[in-house]
Amino acid sequence: MTVAADLADERLVRSRGARGALDVVWNRLRGGDLGSLPVIVGLIVICTVFYSLDPRFLSSFSLVNILTYAAPVGIIALGIVLVLLLGEIDLSVGSVSGMAAAIMAVLVVKEGQPAFVGLLAGVAVGAVVGIAYAFLYTVLGIPSFVFSLGGLLGFQGVLLYVLGSDGTINLPDGSGLTEFARFSFVSGAAAYVGVAIVVALYVASRLWTIRQRRAADLSAPSLLGVGLKALALAAGLGWLTWYLGVDRGWSYSFLLFAALVVVVDLALRRTRWGRHVFAVGGNEEAARRSGVKVTRIYVSVFVLTSTLAALGGLLAAGQQTSVSQATGTTDTNLTAIAAAVIGGTSLFGGRGSAYAAMLGIIVLQAIQSGLNIVGVDSSVRFMVTGGVLLLAVAIDSVARRARSASGRG
Repeated sequence: MTVAADLADERLVRSRGARGALDVVWNRLRGGDLGSLPVIVGLIVICTVFYSLDPRFLSSFSLVNILTYAAPVGIIALGIVLVLLLGEIDLSVGSVSGMAAAIMAVLVVKEGQPAFVGLLAGVAVGAVVGIAYAFLYTVLGIPSFVFSLGGLLGFQGVLLYVLGSDGTINLPDGSGLTEFARFSFVSGAAAYVGVAIVVALYVASRLWTIRQRRAADLSAPSLLGVGLKALALAAGLGWLTWYLGVDRGWSYSFLLFAALVVVVDLALRRTRWGRHVFAVGGNEEAARRSGVKVTRIYVSVFVLTSTLAALGGLLAAGQQTSVSQATGTTDTNLTAIAAAVIGGTSLFGGRGSAYAAMLGIIVLQAIQSGLNIVGVDSSVRFMVTGGVLLLAVAIDSVARRARSASGRG
């Protein structure tokens, strides 16, 4: 049904040109293919409301903090996006992140190992957890909800065991991880050079897409449209770079998060592996009969999810400058899963994008920052986050029915 709808869109664009492209966008929105529109509208509403309550919400200081502290959980949410695309879930990402951070801290602080050894060990622990999960799912057939719930409890116990009686381990002053995650920013000429590189890469990717589509005798974006979008991207990023530079600039941690989002997005949209992930999430049996190595897809996704959880935990430890018994065990799971879903990833599998993690975590971090600025109790933040999550799932459910009715399911 989706293929038929795509072919109909292609015929409409070829027959009516730019007007046909606009009709395609309208038809997709009307048919429930909303993409990132709901979360973007929601973010605009959130910014408007909090700015009206306290203009400090949109100050450069506030925006730098929102982006900086969104990165660790955003990286964890990026892994959640991948596992949700398969229609599965991982409830243990918070515990995995805390366990990885604890192992890193013990190796570096107590055992005197070099920082890179501790970081590699933390990331490796995440990968091993992913391999174990893949074995439980693909070989033993245990549902992901069950073994990840067990992991949530078990790895929290490992965290407590590794930390021992100390309870808290402070990272060394001036450590590379702390400097990177908390105190390093890009501003000035270097930031504008980065903007130019991003715009150049965008233009190059669009030109490559145009070349491929024309070679396949398909409709392709116009060069004028690509140029206008590139100008808009340059203007938007340039202004944001200037505004963030009024305070500290772009944080290294957020730039790392953004780079991971771009890499995962390219892998999902431009590689065979990515197409197979969507295929398995949409219909596992159909994907298997089409020759997709379903087991390999599950193994790769579970490994990536746990590895990204470990990486997010290491970055969070650098921002907090310590690892404690509460690391990764508070609302990390809730926030990461909520970010992926609020950003537009379907709980039913087969629909979503890497950018959902970025949009979702920015929404949640903006809510937290806004509530803190206006002086609202933290209990309200949990209630608001739960309400936003419920709204996102409701929109996804309604849109899913609309897509099925319109032939885009």
